[in-house]
Amino acid sequence: MTQTTHPTYKTQQATIHGHVTYTPGDGAPIAIPEGAAEVINSGDSATLSWTVEEDIVGSASLPRDQFNQYVKDGKIRLKN
Repeated sequence: MTQTTHPTYKTQQATIHGHVTYTPGDGAPIAIPEGAAEVINSGDSATLSWTVEEDIVGSASLPRDQFNQYVKDGKIRLKN
């Protein structure tokens, strides 16, 4: 029997500060609201999720380079 291994993803808490956007498909960039977010890091991307309203959540996947630039610029602040 072959055992399948799944990649391990690291989850971090973060805060969005400033203008952070994602682009769904070929659409126009959409702003991610400032405030608390959860980040799930994988090899080539980072997925952010946040609460818009009590029963509404948002989610976006950012390419690793774009995510790292937002962190470097202080627009996404990771919590340890």
